[in-house]
Amino acid sequence: MSTPVFFVTGASSGFGKAVALDALGRGYHVVASARDASKLSELKAAGAAVVDLDVSAGDAVVAAALQTAVDLYGGLTHVVNAAGYVLEGAVEEITQDEVAAIFATNVLGTTATARAAAPLLRASSQAGRQTALASFGSLASYTAAPSAAHYSATKAAVSRLMEGIAQELAPWDIDVTTIEPGYFRTELLNTGAGSGVSRMITPKTRLAVYDGTPVAATRRDLAAVNNKQIGDVVKGSRVIVDVLTRTGVAHGRKAPVNLVLGADCVDRARKTWAEREASLKEWEDVSRSTDRTE
Repeated sequence: MSTPVFFVTGASSGFGKAVALDALGRGYHVVASARDASKLSELKAAGAAVVDLDVSAGDAVVAAALQTAVDLYGGLTHVVNAAGYVLEGAVEEITQDEVAAIFATNVLGTTATARAAAPLLRASSQAGRQTALASFGSLASYTAAPSAAHYSATKAAVSRLMEGIAQELAPWDIDVTTIEPGYFRTELLNTGAGSGVSRMITPKTRLAVYDGTPVAATRRDLAAVNNKQIGDVVKGSRVIVDVLTRTGVAHGRKAPVNLVLGADCVDRARKTWAEREASLKEWEDVSRSTDRTE
């Protein structure tokens, strides 16, 4: 059996780094990428090939980076898009440029990665190899919080995007999944603007009018949970690699379109579905009243 070849974006920290390390630990080939590949020294020492990649830099740049895996190892079998960050702040506090930037990375970066990956994964699948494409959604895919509306919107977009791509690539038996973790102990909630251990951007200007409101409550909650998250990123990454390679806990099973990780995300997803079902039932007569009758 041919050795799996992984390409991982956003591999400088968090799930991207942990997934790359898990895959390397199994003897798989890994090409790890980050905006600054010098931050991938640990992965390089563990055997990964490393490349610079800003997933928002455009189709040609992303395609060239993924082609590295083909050039080095003769093909590509698994793509994990872990590039992304949190933008925290009330809609009124966030600039349009900041909104455009998070969508460029979290959503358009996902589409660029999928666009470049599709023909490479299809070629491997047609050659008889097991293949998979994964991107990261979030607990925030299921519910928006005050002060995190933009982030939630990007993660909901990723989940819906990948559901569509899963159907598009189904004829070639390419597993496509959105990984939707709850709170895991990664650097995601560390504040900053671009450092290797910061994945959350905060407003340049806070508006005092939001003191004592749900916006402020979300900020307190995020600060309280940071570095105390219940999720174990090593365990989570082991499950991710199992699922994407149909091994271990996922032996012989096709990856789900939505892979929920963590008890908190399971509970949140069920609560969201129940709330929506209750609302749909309450307003069903009104909803149905808009159909044409002739």
